[in-house]
Amino acid sequence: MSLPTRFDDVPALEELLSRPSEALAHALERAPGDIMVLGAGGKMGPTLARMAKRAAPTRRVIGVARFSQPGLQDQLQRQGIECIEADLLSREALAALPDAPNIVFMAGRKFGSTGSEWLTWAMNAHVPALVAERFARSRIVAFSTACVYPFVVTSGDGAREDLPPTAPSGEYANSCVARERMFQHFSHQLNTPGRLLRLSYAIDMRYGVLHDVAQKVLHGEPVDLTMGHANIIWQGDANDWALRCLAHCDAPTSALNLSGPKVSIRSVAQGLGRRLGVEPRFTAREADTAWLVDCARAFSLFGPPQINLDQMLDWTADWVRRGGVSLGKPTHFEARDGKY
Repeated sequence: MSLPTRFDDVPALEELLSRPSEALAHALERAPGDIMVLGAGGKMGPTLARMAKRAAPTRRVIGVARFSQPGLQDQLQRQGIECIEADLLSREALAALPDAPNIVFMAGRKFGSTGSEWLTWAMNAHVPALVAERFARSRIVAFSTACVYPFVVTSGDGAREDLPPTAPSGEYANSCVARERMFQHFSHQLNTPGRLLRLSYAIDMRYGVLHDVAQKVLHGEPVDLTMGHANIIWQGDANDWALRCLAHCDAPTSALNLSGPKVSIRSVAQGLGRRLGVEPRFTAREADTAWLVDCARAFSLFGPPQINLDQMLDWTADWVRRGGVSLGKPTHFEARDGKY
């Protein structure tokens, strides 16, 4: 893959984030039919839907969301994606959606959970049950999170998929366990094939762990080391792997960790500091445990991520130095109490 040295603007960034691999095109040959992305209006949804269309240009790719972001629906339609505005909490709206053999479920709620926990549970547990019933005859690749795991020691390789999901704290993490259980229940009951993607921190220049750390380093703010390690993956790789999972669905559905190798937050801050010409400041100390995942199973299916840490650090430092667009949505990766 030919990689740019920098991104001049958002369209250039989104071009790479939605660029499909040859392997994806081949994988989708084993998962024929229309592709529907539920929750296509979120941070990852637009570039994933566009990648699906670029990988399979003759197929119908349908993006479903509330489309609250101005202009997004028109943008996706210009890229060949059919857009349907719908509230996934509505049985009637789900019933009105067309059938599709391939479902990518990206809907969910994290930030704002504290204070309106009932809505978080409705989105993360009730909606999956509704979707699993509605699309019982489809393949369902559903995004989950590494937060379903307990904390594991930072000296190890991370949690493997056979570690039972027992979220350590917080309404959000526990509602994500419920999301997985709903998809599992209906997959067992209805023999629906699927995958549960336990994603850990996709990286885009406009948000993500590296963006958060770079902003702090650039502005002389201390970097909190309490959660001293994390797994990260380039969002384009995460999009690619998620779509390739349509060809790797099990019945009943099964979990797959989706991320890249473990990184040290201290080392990341130091690497960004060198690129930005700023000495990073730190607060707190690294805990002995963190939310970490072992991605050996994903690597065996897809190979290593195409974009490595050094490349992401180069791009991130350049983007924030030039004042590139930020979504203003911190990951709160340092939080250990599960409150968002």
